[in-house]
Amino acid sequence: MSADKKIVKVKNHIYQPKHEILPKDEAEKILKIFNVRTNQLPYILSSDKGLEDLDIRPGDIIKITRKSPTAGESVYYRYVVQG
Repeated sequence: MSADKKIVKVKNHIYQPKHEILPKDEAEKILKIFNVRTNQLPYILSSDKGLEDLDIRPGDIIKITRKSPTAGESVYYRYVVQG
């Protein structure tokens, strides 16, 4: 690799939304609020680059917070699967 190339981690990119693991008690509250089971949430692969610095395991629920010009912030939840 040449000296003029920079390596940018995906999590540090300005367009990368914030990813965080929900604690089990908070995840249970979210499932009750939306009246869903974990396997009914959209999936995210454990190999996703946005998760690379998190200590995730299949079965975790990830909270993704995106900045939105109209809503201010939008929150999404994903169920981690092996990948």
